[in-house]
Amino acid sequence: MRITAIVEAASGPPPAGEVWVGDDAAIVAPGDGLLVLATDASVAGVHADLALVGLDDLGWKALTATVSDIGAVGGRPRHALVTVCAPAGTDLEHLMRGVAEASARWTCPVVGGDVTAADQVMVSVAATGALAGTRPPVLRSGASAGDQLFVTGPLGGSAAGLRILRAGGPGNAGEAALVASHRRPLARLTEGQTARAAGATAMMDISDGLALDAHRLAVASGVGIELDDVPVAAGASEEEALGGGEDYELLVAVADPRRMASSFAAATLRPPIAVGRCTTDASVRTLRGSPLPPLGYEHRLE
Repeated sequence: MRITAIVEAASGPPPAGEVWVGDDAAIVAPGDGLLVLATDASVAGVHADLALVGLDDLGWKALTATVSDIGAVGGRPRHALVTVCAPAGTDLEHLMRGVAEASARWTCPVVGGDVTAADQVMVSVAATGALAGTRPPVLRSGASAGDQLFVTGPLGGSAAGLRILRAGGPGNAGEAALVASHRRPLARLTEGQTARAAGATAMMDISDGLALDAHRLAVASGVGIELDDVPVAAGASEEEALGGGEDYELLVAVADPRRMASSFAAATLRPPIAVGRCTTDASVRTLRGSPLPPLGYEHRLE
């Protein structure tokens, strides 16, 4: 099956008047409200070890990471453009099956892209999204002293899954679940939209570990952070939860925790997990009263 056919099978036909895969440029109708733009790149050897996971997993991760950024401001994804750079002989159909599966899972049709030769496999995804209603987007920079901090789920599963793969693979159902969380991470789109509607003041996805991403939220908002606890995925370690990365759960600051809890319950989502609070002293970074360990997955040139 050709690459375009794989993408079209996942996305379905475009609405009347729109042009998706197959032309020089995609043509899409503007959505209601603010337009959200996000981009991310996944590189073999940096974001995925292709000796341990498949090309389809790399494709899934590339698109999921991008739509997760849209969810982290409270938006919903609309369209994606996918560029693949790869050496000759790469099984591009296998890679694009992962992209297509993520496209279908997140209702984010791939409307165009490009393929070119390169020394290493890289998948770059640019996506558009929409912010419904009049409530503003939830940025990293909106938290205030006194806001409570929550995460949308336990952390460290992806890092633990990679550890298990490096040790030879899963030996039981629990380890298999951790491997799956590494191979196919999930974007928390409904959670992001629900938190925005419930009045979240700041939010970001946890792509590089709780310690580093909480620090980034604190810097952007000009607040300190006091963490009381770290929710650790079963079978993972606290160190993996703090610094492993690629969990894509959301870190949320909120002034009215009860409102957010009731909104999550009404949406039949897992209850958000309280992890701490924002403080007036912007220099504070603590975990259970001690200095927050300087952990985090650094893969950017910063």
